[in-house]
This record gives sequence, structure tokens and C-alpha cells, in this order.
Amino acid sequence: MFTMNVRYKLQCNGLVFILVTALFFTLFQNALFIYKAWSLIHFDSSDSYFFAATIPLVIFCALNIIFSLLAVPVLRKPIIILFLLGSAAANYFMFSYGAVIDANMMQNAFETNAQEATALFTPRMALWLLILGIIPAIIICFVRIRATRPWWYMLGLRAANILASVVIILLIAALFYKDYASLIRNNKSIVKMLTPSNFVSGSFQFAKHKYFASNMSLVTIGEDAHKGPLISGQPKKTLVILVVGETARAENFSLGGYERETNPRLKKQDVTYFKNASSCGTETAVSVPCMFSNMPRKNYDATLASHQEGLMDILAHAGLNVLWRENDGGCKGACDRIPHQDVTQLQLTTDCENGVCMDNALLYKLDNYINGLQDDGVIVLHQMGSHGPAYYRRSTPEVRQFAPTCDSNQIQDCTPQELVNTYDNSILYTDAMLDNTIKLLQQHNDRFNTALVYLSDHGESLGENGMYLHGTPYMFAPSQQTHIPFLMWLSPEYTKNYGIDRQCLSDSAQHDEISQDNLFHTILGMMNVQTTEYQSGMDLLQKCRS
Repeated sequence: MFTMNVRYKLQCNGLVFILVTALFFTLFQNALFIYKAWSLIHFDSSDSYFFAATIPLVIFCALNIIFSLLAVPVLRKPIIILFLLGSAAANYFMFSYGAVIDANMMQNAFETNAQEATALFTPRMALWLLILGIIPAIIICFVRIRATRPWWYMLGLRAANILASVVIILLIAALFYKDYASLIRNNKSIVKMLTPSNFVSGSFQFAKHKYFASNMSLVTIGEDAHKGPLISGQPKKTLVILVVGETARAENFSLGGYERETNPRLKKQDVTYFKNASSCGTETAVSVPCMFSNMPRKNYDATLASHQEGLMDILAHAGLNVLWRENDGGCKGACDRIPHQDVTQLQLTTDCENGVCMDNALLYKLDNYINGLQDDGVIVLHQMGSHGPAYYRRSTPEVRQFAPTCDSNQIQDCTPQELVNTYDNSILYTDAMLDNTIKLLQQHNDRFNTALVYLSDHGESLGENGMYLHGTPYMFAPSQQTHIPFLMWLSPEYTKNYGIDRQCLSDSAQHDEISQDNLFHTILGMMNVQTTEYQSGMDLLQKCRS
């Protein structure tokens, strides 16, 4: 009886349903876009006020047209409900973290694991989704859309409604075209704040890349790869460990000049720190496959990269032992065709809890693996690093030095200092883990020429200019998300046997602009792998070899 009464009270014709829905999306789901647009307008004349007033009107008319075209009786409610829930989630991340919703962000959303999703889900997010998504969706379920006139009359009314919206948009364009062109041209990222178009277009682009290109055959590269005379003539084998960090930004590495001591252990090791390193992307799903591909950032093709062999394949073609150890939810295709292990699946009693592992778990029984190596090898360790927003979970009590901390994943509720303290503690943990890795390599200097390379996949925003986390489109991204730590440790034996001039390398690290584009060629060069894919000019060590 209750349901029947509610349905009786909540009823309207199709046109009213469309108009009310468009109005709700305009005022609530696009409030951030309107606010941002208004903040960019210089209110110095009456025309500027009229222009500002047209912005919500244009959004309303555009949504009115879209919803009218999609208002097929059987599908209109499911489509609107999907838009509501998706827009509510998109708005939460835009309001809370300054996120930009595009194809890369949708890829992050679809490929996130349970641990990452849990860390992001907060009571505030639940309340946001409830008020702006779930409750309106429930109301729509109970609304009875009834035909008050013959179908042909309602169809004509809908056509007139669409025509009226088109006329209004054209009229506004005629009057304020230059204002709109200037606003959008100078602030391109603002368009990605429009919902539901941002997450819908992002989802379609992701699906096109992920699924519709899945029938592409694998492109093999570097099949001519082989060991060069330098590594083949060594009295002992060569072992390089490559550590791929997560969400570490160069701005907070004391090796690069940060005023806080966040690298106390590494500074005692003879490491070379590259001060001017940049990432290929601002999210793991872009940076990791990019840095392991043979494509530079400017020419990077994600679809091709997902169907083409990369660095690890070429090393395997050359006859090297290769191993990938994972602690960050996946290698994004970079390790698909080589031996790989997910340490979260090892059910370790130390360093792991509820399927989440600290990065020292990457070293579990690695000593045994190295003892069993009879040939040259490359080991990749993919860190959880400083992955947010739960930064407080990325360090252990014995390494923490900075307090008070932000012991919550609702980082917007913490003070800026608490947030930085917590993040810096996670960098201290990475410092300790890298130190442990170097010490492990040093234990095997009797059998191997050893070396370590570390670089982060991307950086992180900690509230600067209202931005948090990462994933901002590269052309708009702040330096905190693209300037990454990049360092190298070479054992004395490796330095001597491979003829590396350490002073030359140190000078290069201080002054040269480098990027993740260099990783592919540098690792090939470090292992003296000869292939047509190798470009000596991109090898960071080449100019310092005697």
C-alpha cells in the first residue's frame, strides 16, 4: 500500500521528467563546473554578468537535448540512474581531491584492486553518494511517468523542446561566442568537469582501448637481442635490481635538496641521484607500461604498448634471467610474458596483513633466488611505495620520525603539516627498503657485478592548489605529479668492470634533464644487451663509459 501511494504521488509526464532531471544535473552534478567557470570570469562589466548567467542555462539546455534523445521508455530510467551514480562518484573525487575525470582516470577506477578501493572509500564518500546518487536514484525508481496526451502529441512536444534548447544555445553562442572560446581555450581542463559527459566519454575511450583493440596480435620486438662481448667476457655474472616506486615525488627526497632528512640511509650509500627526472604519466596505468616500452612519452601509444613486447621481453630474448615481483596490484602488462610473483599472494605472516604487504615483503627469500642464479639477471621489484590516500599505512613505527601524523584516509580533514609528516614517513620507509635491497646485493658481490636502479612511476599532490593524489592529465599536471626521484647505485665491481666514470655520472645527474624514456635504453646498456632497439644516446651511462 505504501509503495502504491508513493507511486501515485510521484508521477509526471515524460517532458517534465526530462526537464526536472536536466535541472537537477545542472544545479547539483555540475555545480563545480559552474563555480570554477565563474571564478575564471572577470566581472568588470554588465556583459560579464550576463555571460556568467548563461553558463548554467547552456548546461541545462545541452542536458535537456541529450536526455530527450535518450528518453526511450524502457531505457530512460536505467540510463538516468547510471548517470546519477556515476556523476555522484565523479563529483566526489573532483570536489575532494581536485581529480580530473578522463580516460586515464576511468582506467584507474576500473583497474583498481580491493585494497585501493577500500582505502578510498570513506564515510564522507558514502554520504556524498547517498545524497547525490542513491536517494535521487530511488526517487526516480518510484516516479510514474504517464502519458497525458496521445503519443504523437508528446513526440511533437519533445521535438519542440529539443528545438527550443537548440535555439537558446545558438542565440547564446551568437552573443557570447568569444567569451566561451576564451574561457575554454585558456582553461581546457575545465571541460572535464562537466558531468555526466566526463565519465561517460572517459569510459568509452577506456573500453575502446581495453576491449575493442584486444584482437590485435602481439608485436614482437628485439628478437635480435643478445649479450655483448663486455658482459660475456666478465669473470663473474651481472645482477641488476630495478625498483619501481609508487607515488614518490622528488620534492620530498632529501637527496634532491628537500630540507627534511627523508633519505638518511641512502645518503650513506654511494648512490647517484638524478635531480631533474620526469615521469611519462601521472598514474601507474600509464607510466609503468610507458617506461618499459620502446616509445618515448611524446609518441607513446597505449594501445600499441598493450600489444607489443617491451623491455623485459627483450632481456629474456637475450638469454638473461628475469623476474618481476609485484606489490602494487599489477604490472600493467609489462611482465605478462616473463616469470612474475605477487607477494600479496604468498600469505606471509610478517610484513603483510589482510592481503596488504609492506614493501620489504618484496625481499622475501630473494636471497635464495639469487643464490640459485647461474647466469646474468635482472629483477624488478614493484613497490606499493607511498600510495595514498592512506599514507599512514605506508610506513612502520621503527622508521617514522615526523609527527603529528594524519592517521586517516580522509586526508582533507588533516592539517597540511600532518599530511606532509605522514607522507614523509612513507618516503623514510622507501629509503629503508632501498637500503635493505642494496645491502642484499652487497652480500652477493663475490659472485656478481651488482647494481640497483630506482625510480618512481609518478609523483603526488598533497593539497597544493586544492589538488590531492595524482592522475591529472599531463598537460595540466603540477610538477609535484611529474617530477620524480630517480637514483642509481653501482657496486665498486660493476663500476670498475664496466668502465664507469663516477665523476662524469655525478655531473650528469646534477645537470641533465632526464625522464622515464631513458629507462628502457639504460637497462639494456647496463646489461650490455645488443639489439637494434637500443639507442645509446638515451642510455644514461653511455657517455660515462670509458
